[in-house]
Amino acid sequence: MSEELEITLENHARIGFTHGDINGIGYEIIIKTLIDIRIVELITPVVFGISKVASYHRKTLALQDFNFNLIKRVDGANPKRPNIFNIHEREVKIDLGTSTEVAGEMARLSLESALDSLDHGEIDAIVTAPINKKNIQSKEFTFPGHTEYLAHRYKVSDYLMLMVSGGLRIGVLTGHIPLRDVPNALTEDLIIRKLRIMNQSLKRDFAIQKPRIALLGLNPHAGDNGLIGNEEQKVMLPAINRAQNEGILAYGPYPADGFFGSNNYTKFDGILAMYHDQGMVPFKTLAFDSGVNFTAGLPVIRTSPAHGTAYDIAGKDLADESSMRAAVYLACDIFKNRKYYDEASANPMKSNAADTSDDEGEMDN
Repeated sequence: MSEELEITLENHARIGFTHGDINGIGYEIIIKTLIDIRIVELITPVVFGISKVASYHRKTLALQDFNFNLIKRVDGANPKRPNIFNIHEREVKIDLGTSTEVAGEMARLSLESALDSLDHGEIDAIVTAPINKKNIQSKEFTFPGHTEYLAHRYKVSDYLMLMVSGGLRIGVLTGHIPLRDVPNALTEDLIIRKLRIMNQSLKRDFAIQKPRIALLGLNPHAGDNGLIGNEEQKVMLPAINRAQNEGILAYGPYPADGFFGSNNYTKFDGILAMYHDQGMVPFKTLAFDSGVNFTAGLPVIRTSPAHGTAYDIAGKDLADESSMRAAVYLACDIFKNRKYYDEASANPMKSNAADTSDDEGEMDN
């Protein structure tokens, strides 16, 4: 076997896709992504779904040249074809654009099946199609979303939802909690823990040797020196100082409005927002079509499009697959970066991962 072929096979990631809510746009964006021959040349795709449901959605797209390769064993996937592994054999009712109990059940079964294969080493990463966070609730799934479920499954207490689009990477400190609970949840210990996760992920998952991280202030104008709130002075600055003493290049806190309005965000490798919408609003404004949701801090690789089930356009051939495609590319990049980072860590003589950060100058707090 030639060296070039060995390298190609080594980097050919086996990517598992969950179908998400079968009444949404999950299958549409999966099919539109996998019909691109460049994707199939890059990965071995395995959809954990239901072949009859996939066929139904394919017909809504009027595609003549696309078919899934039905497999009975995940490790028997054809590396040159889009594969589908049936998670269920019974007839499933499809109600496009509608939230149903069976759709929630199938979304959960797809996720569980994909993760089982991931744990057995049959695939290298998963890309999750959008779920309905209400209809998926059951005795087996009592979590706000994928992120919390994955953290529970892998017994990880510290993790970080990271939204990614090219060089823009925004993490959310407090995640899916009511806005009224954010100030009490904001602690020095929580900030330093999330900074450690982001810093390590930027190094291992994104191949940035010296990542620079910006923190956004909680209050308008980052508290205006205590006039509008004191969380920045009492909680955030001590956390930033601790992080810097650990060698983490953390800066801030910055007023969130001016930070994005002035393009200051382009000077950092990662941004830590204090609450959900503080990070999500600018991210989706800047990168709605290309955004990817990545869960940092997990032992496994999971990415997802940065949008929802889009019931309103389900079955109408209107869904844009750009975010799903970006999620596939990011999963592949992280798979390769982790492999290289871990091999370099095990063998100090091997050259370190390429430093993609700019070492000229420093950011002011």
